[in-house]
Amino acid sequence: MNAHKRFEIFARLQAENPHPTTELNWATPFELLAAVLLSAQATDVGVNKATARLYPIANTPQAIIDLGLDGLKEHIKTIGLYNTKAVNLMKTCHLLVNQHGGEVPRTRKALEALPGVGRKTANVILNTAFGQPTIAVDTHIFRVSNRTGLAPGKNVVEVEQKLIRHVPREFKQDAHHWLILHGRYTCIARKPRCGSCVIEDLCDYSEKTEL
Repeated sequence: MNAHKRFEIFARLQAENPHPTTELNWATPFELLAAVLLSAQATDVGVNKATARLYPIANTPQAIIDLGLDGLKEHIKTIGLYNTKAVNLMKTCHLLVNQHGGEVPRTRKALEALPGVGRKTANVILNTAFGQPTIAVDTHIFRVSNRTGLAPGKNVVEVEQKLIRHVPREFKQDAHHWLILHGRYTCIARKPRCGSCVIEDLCDYSEKTEL
C-alpha cells in the first residue's frame, strides 16, 4: 500500500470520527490503567459496569490497597479472570505507592515493570492518558492492519513498527483509536461489513462482502 492510500484511509476515518477515544470510562491516568488491566478477555461494557461500582469507593492506588484484596474482588467479580486481575491490580497499586508516589509513571519502561502491564497496555496508557503518539496493537488492529494491507505483519510488534513508520504524522495520535473502533464495528473478524465501510475502495482485502 502506498503513502497516498494510507493518508486517505486516515483522512476518511478522521472525517467519520474526528475525536476518537477509548470506550473504557476513566477520569484519571490511574483509573484508565486499572480499567485496562481489568479489560483483558473482557468487554469494555463489562469493565465499565465493574468500575462504576469500584471507583466511587476506591479510585486511587492507596484506596484500593485500603480496600483489601477480598474487597477488591467483591467489586470486580463480574469480570472474567477477576481473581488473577485483582492480584495483579493490588500488586500494581503497591508498586505505584512505594515507587512512584501513587502516580502512574509516564515511561514505557516503568509501566512495563508493573504487574500485568505489557507492551500493549503501556502503549494505551502512554497514548490515551499522556498524549504520546504510540499505537497499541490488539487483535482488532492486528486484523485491520493485515486485512486492509495498511501495515501487514506476522506479529503485533511487527505491525506496530510498521504503523509507527507509515501512519502520517498528523494522524498518529488518534490512529490507535480509529483502527480499534474500525475493527470492532466494521472490519469485524468473521464477516467484515465491507458494504458499509468508508475505506472499502482503498482496502486490499480480496474477499469483500456486502452489508
